Amino acid sequence: MATINTNYNLLSAGYLFPEIARRCNVWQEHNKNQTLLRLGIGNTTEALPPYLVEAMKKKLDLLANRETYSGYGDEQGDTALRKALKDMYQREYGVSLEMTDFFVSDGAKSDAANLQSLFGQDNIVAVADPAYPVYVDSNVVGGRSHGFIESKGGYSDFVYLPCTAQTGFLPSPPSTHVDLIYLCSPNNPTGAVMNKQQLKAFVDYAIKEKAVIIFDSAYCQYISEEGIPHSIFEIEGAKKCSIEINSFSKNAGFTGVRLGWSIVPKELVVSNSKEGQINAMWNRRQCTFFNGASNIAQAGGIAALSPEGQKECDVLVQYYMDNARMIREGLESVGLKCFGGINSPYIWARTPNNMTSWEFFDYLLDVCHVVVTPGSGFGPSGEHYIRVSSYGHKENVMQAIASIKEHMK
Repeated sequence: MATINTNYNLLSAGYLFPEIARRCNVWQEHNKNQTLLRLGIGNTTEALPPYLVEAMKKKLDLLANRETYSGYGDEQGDTALRKALKDMYQREYGVSLEMTDFFVSDGAKSDAANLQSLFGQDNIVAVADPAYPVYVDSNVVGGRSHGFIESKGGYSDFVYLPCTAQTGFLPSPPSTHVDLIYLCSPNNPTGAVMNKQQLKAFVDYAIKEKAVIIFDSAYCQYISEEGIPHSIFEIEGAKKCSIEINSFSKNAGFTGVRLGWSIVPKELVVSNSKEGQINAMWNRRQCTFFNGASNIAQAGGIAALSPEGQKECDVLVQYYMDNARMIREGLESVGLKCFGGINSPYIWARTPNNMTSWEFFDYLLDVCHVVVTPGSGFGPSGEHYIRVSSYGHKENVMQAIASIKEHMK
């Protein structure tokens, strides 16, 4: 008799973003003539950069010709793309990596979920709190928690690293032993960034405990301040204890095109592995369970890493950062305490009058017709905050802020 993976039953009710969609659909049913202004989900809205589009069109033309058609590519990713990534890390970040350290995928989110399969079920997981839900949910499904504890607002067996206003919304290394540490900088949802000293503290901890840091740098192209690392491999010793994931989604607008990468250095070791083994395991996983990212998308990725493509992607990033500035200034003008929006497309705002995250979500939906993301959906430390996304058409962002200003005078 077949049985289900009962770990799915341990997930708390409703994934955050489908629940937001459900509430919005209910509201829309009762307000058919009203327009919702969406500043919730981090989904890009602007047209793809032209240079990238042209590269993908050329690839399509090659696929349309029998003489130049190509089918499956390397599961690890197109050689030219992996070389371009390797060169970019050396050129932009001063980080020397091997092409065989890079694995191209359909996005950072799936990598964040799939990487946990490399590690034992009894590994103790630490997450910055608040955190992007996939870090937590994938490990619940992987059997590393006994379920959600309502009184805690989080899962049993996980170590939560509080990121509050008092800590600058940045985590500190655990005070106890853990095995897997999920970090994201610039952080989703808070927009906070970690400097080299703060990341070095985590690297030193991971080396000492033979732990692994899974570092999500999907928003690194939004960093505007000097001296903030774009990659954890800018930190000495990180190759011995870290995996990095990244994406073309937010800098090149590839949220629907789907393209990302992971870096698994051969130097990475844990207590029962030898050098190169984890890299080989991830290679085996990708070759067995994955046929490689779309060759059309990879053509766009190669273009995005070229000088011409980078210029156009920078324009796209600046567009969203201009939105972020408008949102932050608008929310502050009605008395909300705001964080982020400087090195990140997200603004993390304190709810007024001690309202819960969902109470303020409902208020903004009902009164202002604006959709945001409740902070409590990212973890217990997210309560009494909302995340506001700068991903939207500028005219819609302006309309949303105008509505908030009008109704929250």
